[in-house]
Amino acid sequence: MQNKHVGCLLLGISIIIIFIIFLFNNAMKAIIIDQCGPIHGPTCAMNKNVNDQTYLSLGIVAILIVASVILIVSRPKEKIIVKKVKERTPKKIYSLSGLRKEDRQTFSIVQDSKTIFQADLIEKLGFGKAKMSRVLDRLENRGLIERKRRGMTNVVVLKED
Repeated sequence: MQNKHVGCLLLGISIIIIFIIFLFNNAMKAIIIDQCGPIHGPTCAMNKNVNDQTYLSLGIVAILIVASVILIVSRPKEKIIVKKVKERTPKKIYSLSGLRKEDRQTFSIVQDSKTIFQADLIEKLGFGKAKMSRVLDRLENRGLIERKRRGMTNVVVLKED
């Protein structure tokens, strides 16, 4: 809920409580008049207690009303959203001259994905394990990719200096 709605709800409840306080006050005054009668009148101790309790209740309700007005009038804090913009680095141009067809295919897949498992390359290209190792060796020797050992497999990473 928004602060404004909570403030309105609290203000409505405060008004209902004030109405109940005055109803209760009138009922108690009627009981006091029946009990004390005209002899004691307004100087009766019970009359003073009822007045004190009424003022105390109205004071508490006044605090509720002030709080509800503050909620209605106050604005919620605005969220400031700051997005960091990544600086775009120009794509590095790789020299692919002198590469074989399978080397270029492999490098193209690695370049698109940035990071790929060697087993996934074998699956995508349909090469055997030995042939893939030789292709990756050639690409690694030219400084285009880097292989990192991860458990029982290698991760092939595009080398960006």
